[in-house]
Amino acid sequence: MNFLEFKTGSVRRLITTAFFAQAGALLSLSLASLLVARATSAAVVGEYALLRVLPWLMAVVCSSGLPVAAAYFLAAPGRRDRRLRPTITVMVVLAGVAGAALWAVAARLLHPVYFPSFSPGLLSLTSVLVITQLVTVTAKACCQGAGDIKAANAVTVAEELLFLPWYLAVLLLGLGHSRGVVVALVGGGASASVLGVALAARTGFFRRGGRPSVAIARRVAWYGARGQTGNVLWLLNLRLDFLILGAIAGPATLGVYAIASKFAELMRLGPIAINYVLYPRFSALPARESVADARHLLPRATLAVATAAPVIAAATVVVLPLLYGDAFDGALVPACIIIVGLIPEGAAAVSSALLWGLGRPGANSLAMAVGLVATVVLDILLIPHFGATGAAIASATAYLVTTAVLLMVAARAAHVIDAGGTRESLLAGRADQAPRTPANVESVV
Repeated sequence: MNFLEFKTGSVRRLITTAFFAQAGALLSLSLASLLVARATSAAVVGEYALLRVLPWLMAVVCSSGLPVAAAYFLAAPGRRDRRLRPTITVMVVLAGVAGAALWAVAARLLHPVYFPSFSPGLLSLTSVLVITQLVTVTAKACCQGAGDIKAANAVTVAEELLFLPWYLAVLLLGLGHSRGVVVALVGGGASASVLGVALAARTGFFRRGGRPSVAIARRVAWYGARGQTGNVLWLLNLRLDFLILGAIAGPATLGVYAIASKFAELMRLGPIAINYVLYPRFSALPARESVADARHLLPRATLAVATAAPVIAAATVVVLPLLYGDAFDGALVPACIIIVGLIPEGAAAVSSALLWGLGRPGANSLAMAVGLVATVVLDILLIPHFGATGAAIASATAYLVTTAVLLMVAARAAHVIDAGGTRESLLAGRADQAPRTPANVESVV
């Protein structure tokens, strides 16, 4: 079954299962962090956190955002081109090897500052993580693009969960703190890669063979680069306030704000699941059907996410003091402020998915850039006077601004499609072949 066969009820079920997969991955990651913290030290926990992110970042940069692009091209109308899948496979191999080599050099440069607990030789072993991360996330994207969301969900959970049995095994074997973390990361990553490839194969990824195409590789890389720029900007928007707050207000205030932010960002689980399912669906549907589908789903997604806000806020007020004590009472107000800023995230998720599905990842990145600018300006203005609360106001405002820009850009794309335009005309910035008669120009919102 592919996305063209899914009805609205099926989409709702897929979003629900994707939500639980994201929650399962988050729970697995939290348990892993807790295990590492109990078995090692705060320094190793910090190094472990960096090794979860930096090799992944090297992988997606070296592949020009291949995981982002794979889901789109495997769902879009050109998915039946026999050259597409072999081209993606070759891109994974080349980017993985190049990324691993670059990480081996970068890791040695970063070693004295960020990885002092690791020996240079042990740190070099983490180059394997670039390959396993790229294979895993690309395989997951291939399952997404093929419409097999259950398989993609399985990979989502597995890439976090499989660290746990490997780490428990190395603890039983009595391996050193840093060595055990690296072995578990490599072993868990390799296991997740094997699972991802097996599930991608189940969708028929390796059955439609042809010769790799340089022209297709260029199109995939160009789309991926534009989309990955937005992801990097989103990550900066999500965490740049940490750096600014720490520099201005100090580590104690940053610690309070970090806890507030983590609790508030539980609001993101729903929007991530919505975008995860709708993005390849909109890629598979004809442009006009994608716009109609987005109009139908946008108010429902907005309401669903907004309804969660008071529940998460109440849970934060109750749970946060129980877990962290009186020292973190100052996190309650910032957490609630950030939750307010995330209330319309359902609308942002649908609008972002529509832009990606219409082949406009660059427009999505534009919204992320506007939000990042808002974050930086407001952080600088508010943090000196209001500390963590000022950072929360800046973040909440930036989220609202980003959502507003996404809605406006998505509405403009919808106008072009309503006027008879195509995905290609959107890239050209005009409604090519638009009918001369009056057309429906209803906004996507």
